[in-house]
Amino acid sequence: MMRAPKATSVAVRRPDGSLVVRVRKASRLADRRPWLGRPGIRGATVLWETLADGMSALSFSADQAMPEEDRKKAGPWALAASMATSVLFALLLFAVLPHALTFGLGRILGSEALAGGRAWPFHLVDGLLKFGLFLAFVWLTGRMPEMRRVFQYHGAEHQAVHAFEEGRPLTPESLGEFPTAHERCGTAFIVTVIAVSILFFTALFPLLPPLSESAAWNQAIYVAIKVPMVLPIAALSYEVIRWAWRQRNGAWGRVVSGPGVMVQRITTQPPERDQQEVAIVALRSAMDPGAFGGGEEAIRTFPGYGEFEAWIGSSREEA
Repeated sequence: MMRAPKATSVAVRRPDGSLVVRVRKASRLADRRPWLGRPGIRGATVLWETLADGMSALSFSADQAMPEEDRKKAGPWALAASMATSVLFALLLFAVLPHALTFGLGRILGSEALAGGRAWPFHLVDGLLKFGLFLAFVWLTGRMPEMRRVFQYHGAEHQAVHAFEEGRPLTPESLGEFPTAHERCGTAFIVTVIAVSILFFTALFPLLPPLSESAAWNQAIYVAIKVPMVLPIAALSYEVIRWAWRQRNGAWGRVVSGPGVMVQRITTQPPERDQQEVAIVALRSAMDPGAFGGGEEAIRTFPGYGEFEAWIGSSREEA
């Protein structure tokens, strides 16, 4: 999937080797409500749009990549249930479990700072546990052959963006010259969210009074407070990522973006040529939606990468 100012595209290689591309005209919330594009707010807006685009792209790609017989069995409700389960699993693993482990550690050690749920040591330990669980999760999933291919596509996606930003030709040979990590990646965003959440909760929670006489209920309430705080934390993290990108050639920019880039050694892998081709198709389609007719949505199928190159080249000449 690629997001461009005017369009969003999804390119999928089917089991038979053909390529199917969907291009949608961009529908940005900030275009309709300019205040949603203001600094401090736009991060939450972009997060919401990216999640919506990602879910739609996942549904489309799963439908296209499945064999015909499996495609008939899997309906929209199956995908919706799978996504809902994934969201619940993520909340339990990255919100509830680190909090509960920190609370339990405080009880075992007899530390009020760790058992209370409000002091800064609690949120430092909570954040470190969250980061550790995240690393363990992506590393373990990356051992699966299917997920390794996902990480290879992730790397190809970044290589294509690097080549485009550097003004290089969008060819597999050119993409191979660039790294698979990128400072504005979603992985970097997650790492930044964890770091910002530590600072955010360290400042917020000492101001809260005990909300229940039961220690366990207190922690449950604190977790419930944390969940909606994801939006302001995401908005602030987005601004941090933007700042780090502008300062990428300076020492502070490299320090801020460094952890996210390092974690991408796990979440991206060197891609194969056919995966680079899919990334190029997605990026060129997103940057040239007029070739697909300029409507709200268009879907085209190509026998292979060469046919796509010939078609989009002729479309540009005709324009």
